[in-house]
Amino acid sequence: MSLNPVIGTLGRRLRIAVIGGGEGSFIGPMHRLAARLDDRYEIVTGVLSSKSDKAERAALEMGFASDRVYATVAEMLAREKARPDGIDVVDIMTPNDTHFEYAMAALDAGFDVICDKPMTNTLEQAEALYDKVRQTGLVFCLTHNYTGYPMVRQAKAMVANGEIGDVRLAQIEYVQGGRAVEEPIDAAKPRSWKYDPKKGGPSLVMGDIGTHAHNLIRFVTGLEVSEVSAEVGHVVPGREVDDFAGALLRMSNGARGCFWVTQAAAGVENSLKFRVSGSRGSLEWLQEIPQRLDFKPLGASAEVRTPNGPGTLPLAKRSSRIVAGHPEGFPSGFANIFSDAAEAIAARRSGKTPDPLALHFPNALDGLMGVRFVSKVIESSRANGAWVKC
Repeated sequence: MSLNPVIGTLGRRLRIAVIGGGEGSFIGPMHRLAARLDDRYEIVTGVLSSKSDKAERAALEMGFASDRVYATVAEMLAREKARPDGIDVVDIMTPNDTHFEYAMAALDAGFDVICDKPMTNTLEQAEALYDKVRQTGLVFCLTHNYTGYPMVRQAKAMVANGEIGDVRLAQIEYVQGGRAVEEPIDAAKPRSWKYDPKKGGPSLVMGDIGTHAHNLIRFVTGLEVSEVSAEVGHVVPGREVDDFAGALLRMSNGARGCFWVTQAAAGVENSLKFRVSGSRGSLEWLQEIPQRLDFKPLGASAEVRTPNGPGTLPLAKRSSRIVAGHPEGFPSGFANIFSDAAEAIAARRSGKTPDPLALHFPNALDGLMGVRFVSKVIESSRANGAWVKC
């Protein structure tokens, strides 16, 4: 990574406020670490809980200045907008049903937005939020962090350069085992809201990991899913929420694809994998070995690409902080997304042109397409796997 381009552009770090991600959160520390890792942001305030007493206590524990401790999101946005040193960016990591409300409010207040996935729970909300981002011209970043891995970006660049020829086949799977056993839902436990369709969305597995898989295959291939034939449901007896989804895909260029996600594969940890095959070769990547990208050219020996190894392309190279032979992973992928968004935000605020390589972070269009895909997968499943246009 280069020296800090945000300070070079604005003369200071971006001031960011966090919403959600408090006590018991897994994703909150990831977001805060990602914001700090490349020194692009300064976390100056936030509302880490929907309960005002917990929010104020968490703010003090985070070390926020006493005049930047707020009980509600509405209060924070109004008071920060009025400050001469107010925030630039809002980072949202709350239950899914509040993403739309908080993102719209932040955009209305003139703040750029970073938001956890999925963008919204409903297609209508996703369309409205996408339109709002276009109208305001503000930056919206969706944290599909797997697109920040150097070798995922290497794959994207190789496909774009034509190194595997025309894409003909695309396979994506995201397999977890964390919900292989049905357990009583304890509302007091963190993330219990995911089991409530009003908060977590219409399909637990699709909102949780299906959107990641869909986004990743779009990112690497540069293609859209044009039609889908799907089945969604649960495989664990007695369960009421979705823990499995499988689909056949027809891509926008005529390529065929397979999509499979589950959280009920006993013993599996976090197996996210893609294989993309073209007319001249194939690429394969597994998240559990993130520093390795397998390239299998037609009629030639297979090759292994690694961060900063031979053949590393610029999009991948700018995403790596280490020398060849050292591993990078989950937090670094998040940080790449945050850092790219920071460059885009700083450029927008200064009226300058950002580095084109910094503009590959997931945005509002990606969020809209993800929510649309979820809705079409559910629609197809309800029609017994009928092909549905996306």
